[in-house]
Amino acid sequence: LCFRRYFVTALTSCLFWNMLGFSGAVDSKPNILLFLADDLGIGDIGCYGNNTIRTPNIDSLAREGVKLTQHIAAAPLCTPSRAAFLTGRYPIRSGMASSDRYRVLQWNAASGGLPPNETTFARLLQQQGYTTGLIGKWHQGVNCESANDHCHHPLNHGFDYFYGMPFTLQNPCQENKPREIPVALQAKLWLYSQIIALAVLTLTVGKLTGLISIRWKIIASLTLAGGVFFIYWYSSYGFMRYWNCILMRNHDITEQPMRLEKTASLMLKEAVSFIKRNKHGPFLLFVSFLHVHTPLFTTKKFRGKSRHGLYGDNVEEMDWMVGEILDSLDKEGLKNHTFTYFASDHGGHLEAWDGSAQLGGWNGIYKGGKSMGGWEGGIRVPGLFRWPGVLPAGRVIDEPTSLMDIYPTLVHLAGGILPQDRVIDGRNLVPLLRGRVQKSEHEFLFHYCGSYLHAVRWHEKDSGAIWKAHYVTPIFHPPGAGGCYGRRFCPCFGEGVTHHDPPLLFDLSRDPSEARPLSADTEPHFDTVIKKIGRAVEEHRRTLTPVPEQLSFYNTLWKPWLQPCCGTFPFCWCDKEGDSTQSS
Repeated sequence: LCFRRYFVTALTSCLFWNMLGFSGAVDSKPNILLFLADDLGIGDIGCYGNNTIRTPNIDSLAREGVKLTQHIAAAPLCTPSRAAFLTGRYPIRSGMASSDRYRVLQWNAASGGLPPNETTFARLLQQQGYTTGLIGKWHQGVNCESANDHCHHPLNHGFDYFYGMPFTLQNPCQENKPREIPVALQAKLWLYSQIIALAVLTLTVGKLTGLISIRWKIIASLTLAGGVFFIYWYSSYGFMRYWNCILMRNHDITEQPMRLEKTASLMLKEAVSFIKRNKHGPFLLFVSFLHVHTPLFTTKKFRGKSRHGLYGDNVEEMDWMVGEILDSLDKEGLKNHTFTYFASDHGGHLEAWDGSAQLGGWNGIYKGGKSMGGWEGGIRVPGLFRWPGVLPAGRVIDEPTSLMDIYPTLVHLAGGILPQDRVIDGRNLVPLLRGRVQKSEHEFLFHYCGSYLHAVRWHEKDSGAIWKAHYVTPIFHPPGAGGCYGRRFCPCFGEGVTHHDPPLLFDLSRDPSEARPLSADTEPHFDTVIKKIGRAVEEHRRTLTPVPEQLSFYNTLWKPWLQPCCGTFPFCWCDKEGDSTQSS
């Protein structure tokens, strides 16, 4: 009886792996290690052409595995891109695409975030027996209605363990750095505060003199609303470091505010510890780097060592961390049994400067950068895979792929089943990575800026052409500069964009830099291509259903009752890490 059970189990496992396209001595689920950099440009690492910033450990993944050259983020900013990565779905499907100017979460105490009804790959792998961990940046929200409901928290989205930053790095996280909250937002908050204060004063005088008939409850509600706007405005000048820059272990705050001189070593220690604790597997470890987002805090060991200033130092420190984590796999004998992936959440931030010092990444030959939903520089990112003995070493794939593809790829590797009650936009990459197929399953990719469709990519498989039509592009400032240096971030709509009818059309297979737009005079298939893409847009929009907008102005507004606090609000402060980890 025992032999029969063993035989059935082994046969089932064999059939499962053969179904995925594997053969040979693969007899169990692989461990999964995901690295996701923050704001890293595709031109910042050696295996994508950079010969001045040293990234030997990241480069080793390309040498020992598979490199994608057309790996595309589903959004050009952190919050929506990471939502798509986690769910395998365009952000607009989950409500993580904004129709206003606030396209990412602005506060830990905002009520928006990844909806609880979204199913992440961590949740599905958890159901397949994986121990799941997230080390580093989250930026998908924390609470919905109270300071302890944790409805958006990683532990509510399939992760068994979380250590890191529920928010994202900002300049105020480092002392003596200028604030990062948009000046326009501050001005709006101050204006609203003044308008509400004037309204409350007028209504109160009218009520007391009998000139206006109004209930005190309405005046009290207006006063409360005005107080929230005022506190939000006032807090942007000093409290951001205490309220946004925090570290958490699971639901507990361990540092508030976080001490950046310790953060890199703490993250590394936690990642290595997770691997050791779960070496008997299977495990999913998602290392979501705080590098290389401003303020680029870099430990003393790496400061001044690169040829590209503080930004290059920060990239090289991240590469070292990648190496240390890969070494821990080797020490535990897990290298050949671990599926490893490295990418960035979107393109480098061109407009990040401090005087004459560039603080953002380089996007190689590609036009545009972070915040630009259409241009390649904002969405084309590194994509590296390694699984020794299973994936071919040194393979380069030029087919269009997406960060959303990681979702179905991991679910298949774990033996899970994709949700059947929703649209999954990602595609399983295993056959392509293995070389069993030569073409990507993606025929069309839709490039959003917030909730606005800016461009569409059509992979015409018969001809090999990769057409890209731009319906909307940002207006660069100054003209021809390649970025929106007068704004810091390019907008998605309004006076800062240009609408194109007919769309700008490029063939990326011949013009990857998007330097030469085609026309009916220069491209015989121009009208046919534009019509084909137009029909694809119509079909795509028919698959969209209305959902609550998680990044609305209200949902991104700071709410004191949602503020994670180690102590008694508003006196939030603690350091539970103590001095156990010294800065490098």
